[in-house]
Amino acid sequence: MSVVTKKPGDEVTNLESGRRTDEWSQCLRTIAKHRDRAAFARFFKQFAPLIKAFALSGSTLSANNADELVQEVMLKVWQKADGFNPDKASASTWVYTIARNCRTDLYRRLQKFDTPLSADDVSLDQDGEEPAVMLHQRRTRDRIRAMMDTLPADQAHILAKVYMEGKSHSEVASELDLPLGTVKSRVRLAIQKLQIQMED
Repeated sequence: MSVVTKKPGDEVTNLESGRRTDEWSQCLRTIAKHRDRAAFARFFKQFAPLIKAFALSGSTLSANNADELVQEVMLKVWQKADGFNPDKASASTWVYTIARNCRTDLYRRLQKFDTPLSADDVSLDQDGEEPAVMLHQRRTRDRIRAMMDTLPADQAHILAKVYMEGKSHSEVASELDLPLGTVKSRVRLAIQKLQIQMED
């Protein structure tokens, strides 16, 4: 008969196997093994408010930025649940490690937003490119356009203005009369959805 012991934070460890059997560790394993949406919904409901509080705590992030961080962290939880090892860390420790890394990345992105690009940053000497390279680039562009058709209209519209028309986030926000944070959030969500499709 196995023996379990309670630890702070309601983490439970099976002494025979050394493996955590608390609800959230089990939840992550269920998500990883079965891609269980109900388990993910429970996990999201538990950790989303905590991650948002973590994002806002002692930082200059706005509420929109915090919501963006929550979405990014939970997307990574869904994608990387099979990387969770209950023998090495609790579910909460694992999630907060992801949240810290995502918050650092978010700070870096926010510092780069609306930074003008020089012609040298984006110019390509297409005359000197190999035909195979040009064909690959064209097919990639066509594939991205096709995938954009699967995005929600508001996200696809903003993404097209930023990446196809070359407008800054501020210009798009002004043109569409939207908060700058909303524009940034929609761009980020759209890119994440495209990345998922590319990986699939």
